[in-house]
Parts: sequence; structure tokens; C-alpha cells
Amino acid sequence: MSSTSAADRPSVLFVCVHNAGRSQMAAAFLTRLAGEAVEVRSAGSAPADAVNPAVVEAMNEAGIDISAETPKILTVEAVQVSDVVITMGCGDTCPVFPGKTYLDWKLDDPAGQGVSAVRPIRDEIGARVRGLLADLGVAPSS
Repeated sequence: MSSTSAADRPSVLFVCVHNAGRSQMAAAFLTRLAGEAVEVRSAGSAPADAVNPAVVEAMNEAGIDISAETPKILTVEAVQVSDVVITMGCGDTCPVFPGKTYLDWKLDDPAGQGVSAVRPIRDEIGARVRGLLADLGVAPSS
């Protein structure tokens, strides 16, 4: 099995306001499905103190543990070093640079929702991440 160097693999940045729900789920799915084939980042324009507990529970149900993740602030550098920037409701706070691919995923916000409301959001994000892998030409690893 040949290894992919960092220069050869695409880099994806998921951005939402609090980096506590949608972007964390998307990053976790992409990390799980792409393995080392894609560099994955997530950030928020106004990060929360912690990842939403209902999101952690919903991802655990999908077999992915994100309990150790922490929300991160969106930086210009994170955008500059990413090939694809996927926003999820962060509006105009995301910096735009030429030569990047920008996608905006319209998804319900899991903030303040229970796990039953988070599950369909999780499933939609999982499906979109699988589509993103196909667009990037990366075969899912699981």
C-alpha cells in the first residue's frame, strides 16, 4: 500500500458558527471515511466552549467518538491552506480566497436540540460527506 504525501492529498475545511455540531460531525465522518487520503479541519466563526453533547451522543451511535474534540476558532490561515471550504451557516464571516472551492451546505442547526433531532442532521451530513469523497475521487475506507 503506497502512502499519500501531504502535498498530494486534498484538504477540506468545515466551518460553522460554533464548531460544536455540524462542522464537527462532518470532519469526523470525513476523517473516518477518508483515513489519511484527505486532510481534514473544522472551525467556527464564534466557537462554543464545548462540542454539543447531543452531537457527541448521535455520533457515538454512528460508531464515531468525538468526545475529545474541542471547538476551534476560524483563522485566515486555515482557509488559505484548504483546497475545499464547506460552510454550514456561518454567513459572510468566512474569508474568501481565489483558487479555493467553496460549498455551502444548508443544514439545520443542532444547537439546543436533543439527540432525536440531531440524528437526521447527522445522517444528512454523512451522506453529503460520502458525496464529497466521490467528488474528490477518494474511495471510502469503511
